[in-house]
Amino acid sequence: MSKPLDDRPDWDTYFMDIAQVVARRGNCCRRKVAAVVVADHRIISTGYNGTPRGVRNCCDGGCARCASDAPSGTDLTTCICSHAEENAITQAAYHGIRLRGATMYVTISPCLTCAKMIINAGIAEVIYGGDYAFNEQTRSLLAEAGVTCRKLATVPAVTAA
Repeated sequence: MSKPLDDRPDWDTYFMDIAQVVARRGNCCRRKVAAVVVADHRIISTGYNGTPRGVRNCCDGGCARCASDAPSGTDLTTCICSHAEENAITQAAYHGIRLRGATMYVTISPCLTCAKMIINAGIAEVIYGGDYAFNEQTRSLLAEAGVTCRKLATVPAVTAA
């Protein structure tokens, strides 16, 4: 009698696959990104990029910067969209969920601002898919704060619809 093959995904793949689905909820018309926060192999918070709660969705014209033809990476101070990591952290706070020691799966690497929020939220590890603005300053800051950061080898990209 042969043993059946176990083709279940490992935990990292499982949670990153879920993050890819969460990214599809993003309402930013520029980029679909998601973060899934996990503790003890349980999802405790999710977030995707888009406008703040109660504000018209970016894809419906809520963010003038995203609706413009501004080149990627420019005029960011006028963008009202929140990053996926920020939304996952604030969603947890809104519902009184503690993030200390948790792992965050994010579809692209965190920016410097999100890295600071990750550190202050007490998240212990960040596992990311693609590269965004993950520069040496961001890597060093996370490392100095003791946050483990690693890139998942194979992650399918989610694009805007």
